[in-house]
Amino acid sequence: MATQYFARPKLQWFGVSAAYVVRKISISDLRDALRLGWEDFQAIPTHAVVLCAIYPVLGLVLFRLVLGYSVLPLLFPLAAGFTLIGPFAALGLYELSRRRERGEEAAAWHVVHVLRAPSFGAILGLGTLLLALFLTWIAIADTIYVATFGHAPAASIPDFARRVLTTPEGWSLIIVGCGVGFLFAVVALCVSVVSFPLMLDRHASAIDAIRTSLRAVMENPFAMAEWGLIVAVLLVIGSLPLFVGLAVVLPVLGHATWHLYRKVIEPDPNPPEEQPRPPIGRRYAADFPASLFPWSRESK
Repeated sequence: MATQYFARPKLQWFGVSAAYVVRKISISDLRDALRLGWEDFQAIPTHAVVLCAIYPVLGLVLFRLVLGYSVLPLLFPLAAGFTLIGPFAALGLYELSRRRERGEEAAAWHVVHVLRAPSFGAILGLGTLLLALFLTWIAIADTIYVATFGHAPAASIPDFARRVLTTPEGWSLIIVGCGVGFLFAVVALCVSVVSFPLMLDRHASAIDAIRTSLRAVMENPFAMAEWGLIVAVLLVIGSLPLFVGLAVVLPVLGHATWHLYRKVIEPDPNPPEEQPRPPIGRRYAADFPASLFPWSRESK
């Protein structure tokens, strides 16, 4: 089998015992994760597109801002920076994949179950860290541009393209900017490749989730490098038609990330039992809007 177990129960990694068993994976596991992610997207395409509609919409808004407010130099850093906060933004997709994996109903409103995650506080903490990383990247990208071309804005999009693509300063900007962006992307990948699915699935602090993610990368360096390349290529493809393609690429990657987590981290041998929910029963139109607040019926 392509997936192999990798466990060192007596070894200390970064000051914490290896509580979560990391498996050794191969390139075939990445392909299988993408296949499963595509199947999840096909099973619930409307819900996934709705959840990720903000991305193409935001891309169009950014394009409008570029035309009207001379923030053209930040367009590419903003678009590229989405990859830094993507693992946090895909929480709802992880939940849908988790439910479908367990044979449960997976519908748009089930994303609110993320609020019941065993480590929701830790999820918010790590999400804040990724947001800070994103803002730092934007600030550094702006600094690089100003250091290269100064504060004078480009007169138009063709003028900006000419500066960047046909001048030595522009080539320097591309090399330095892409190099720095690559470092940010590597950091984000290392700390979050399995962190958020782990915290959604099990009790784990943000520190333990990050350490587990780092262990996963260290034990699967080539596979994780290949995964990062796949993510980058698909995001570029999805961004080409004014970011609209991200409405498909992002859901597929989000679902695939959940399945990647399942392949990298061995499941909990003693998962907590969830209490079965009482049947909802028949609903009537006269119950609206009270039916929107099911907890109001529990006290009766």
